[in-house]
Amino acid sequence: MTTATRVRPRVEGDWLFVPAPQPHRPFRLFCFPHAGGDATAYTPLARALAPTAEVWALRPPARGGRLGHPMPASFDLLVDAVVDALAPHLTGRFGFYGQSFGALLGYEVARALPAERRPELIVAASASPPDAWAGPDRPQHTADDLLRLAGMGELVEGEAELKEHALHGIRTDLAVVATYRPRPHPPIGSDLHTVVGVDDPMLGSARLDGWAAHTRGGSGHHVVPGGHLLATVDGPGPVDLLTSLIARPGAAHQPTTEYSC
Repeated sequence: MTTATRVRPRVEGDWLFVPAPQPHRPFRLFCFPHAGGDATAYTPLARALAPTAEVWALRPPARGGRLGHPMPASFDLLVDAVVDALAPHLTGRFGFYGQSFGALLGYEVARALPAERRPELIVAASASPPDAWAGPDRPQHTADDLLRLAGMGELVEGEAELKEHALHGIRTDLAVVATYRPRPHPPIGSDLHTVVGVDDPMLGSARLDGWAAHTRGGSGHHVVPGGHLLATVDGPGPVDLLTSLIARPGAAHQPTTEYSC
């Protein structure tokens, strides 16, 4: 899609941003930002995936264009709000992609949907499996830690107001994820793939193994170039991987480890 033919971005309600609308009805990929992240980070990915897929990025409260909107008081209430926002748009073929905190949120949103309305594909990027997000062994990173380890520190260095906005969003998400409590449940039927950057300073690839137990569909583990955040304002992230997974609907995938770096 060239600049001349590119359709202008649009917002769908409070919660959704479509960076690169497609004139036809392709696969719809709902994208969930990392802690402190905003929907606009998925603009390069949206342009890179067109016309194969149309990206719909989540606009979390307490940042960006929703700076004055309060975050729901708990993780469960956040899941409920996102389910309500997505429900009218879950038609045709669609999948979920989330990074770090966004991967956990995307998975729990998928699980909260009726079985017949769940995504055919979930891609969890840069995220430990759900059980690792609660209890005494959960990561204890501060907002400053996450800003630095996620590679965002340099972007806001010397920009006090921008840095404080970034830290506010991260603190907001850390507070809500602190209320998360995983509950026993049957594996879901969606294909569930994990992906991690080869240079991720926060997460070794072995820590993603537990995700496979959460699906009875296809699964795979992928290592790609990059750090903790894969899709950012500076780069589209794992475009080839996502394109490949979207192109093979309904295939019976066996658990695999694929190295794409």
